[in-house]
Amino acid sequence: MYAVIRTGGKQYRVAPGDVVKIESVVSEEDKAVEFNDVLAVSGDPGTMTKPATAKVTAEVLGEGRGEKILVFHLKRKKQYKKLQGHRQNFTEVRIKAIEADGVTYTAAQ
Repeated sequence: MYAVIRTGGKQYRVAPGDVVKIESVVSEEDKAVEFNDVLAVSGDPGTMTKPATAKVTAEVLGEGRGEKILVFHLKRKKQYKKLQGHRQNFTEVRIKAIEADGVTYTAAQ
């Protein structure tokens, strides 16, 4: 059982119990996040549907920064070089439950 959600401009395939690093999100005090933008749900093997109402709930495990990416610009024969680094912020979440059309799927304990 899995679902495809969209958050932070990206799409993720998630199942109950998965740990996913997503773009930074602001979480409430109880460290829970809900994703309402569910694109597709697969309840049975080999089938995929777009549910009328669906949401994915997750708990926040932590926040951090990704690996450093170096951006290098060079213009030949013009003596122009520019080096810039970037580290993207992320939030690590564990998927607790997927609720689609009144049916709830949770991780096996």
